[in-house]
Amino acid sequence: MTAETILVIEDEPALARLVRDYLTREGFDVLVAGDGEEGLRLVRETDPSVIVLDIGLPRMDGIEVCRSVRSFSDAYVIMLTARGDEVDKVVGLSVGADDYLVKPFSPREVVARVRAMLRRPRRMPDGVGSARRFGDLAVDLLAREVRVGERVVELTATEFDVLAVLARSPNIAFSRAQLIDAVWGGGWVGDERLVDVHVGRVRRKLGDEAADPKYVRTVRGVGYRMGAG
Repeated sequence: MTAETILVIEDEPALARLVRDYLTREGFDVLVAGDGEEGLRLVRETDPSVIVLDIGLPRMDGIEVCRSVRSFSDAYVIMLTARGDEVDKVVGLSVGADDYLVKPFSPREVVARVRAMLRRPRRMPDGVGSARRFGDLAVDLLAREVRVGERVVELTATEFDVLAVLARSPNIAFSRAQLIDAVWGGGWVGDERLVDVHVGRVRRKLGDEAADPKYVRTVRGVGYRMGAG
């Protein structure tokens, strides 16, 4: 079986080598770029499964790299941020990153996050219907396609996964912790507001008004659910 390709975009050579070595020992095919422009070129040339992306890069910062990547790739993106900067985390997620790690971190945690990304199911179990409809919103779980009316809605892999969890069980309220377990995996550790950022992005792309949503509704004190009313 062909190894999954992981691209590490990090300008600190020692850290890049450390992350590369840990991922390589786990059987991944690892590429390293030392700045944003080189990283973006490698994304186009190699189509990696996961990108480990530092925000503070020379020539083109991680935010711009992520924004550009999202225009042509659905690779999972794990952002590396410094000192737990809330602005970095929120901005990174807002441009399409799937997860984040705060420096300093254990390279074993990078491996665990990468594996969690790659474990996400890409198909529904046999016998489970793939189509879900909510008014003019159609969510095809097998094709991983979302439409509002005739308009195809382009979601990142993680945005689709969040929507799919809700769509599979309409009118059931999911807590943020339940959504994190379902999408990011039970071993994930971090700020539950990660869910709010992704739900906000999904709503904007669906044209769903946060103040009076038609599709993804907020359940006060709990989290989110799909369905009218």
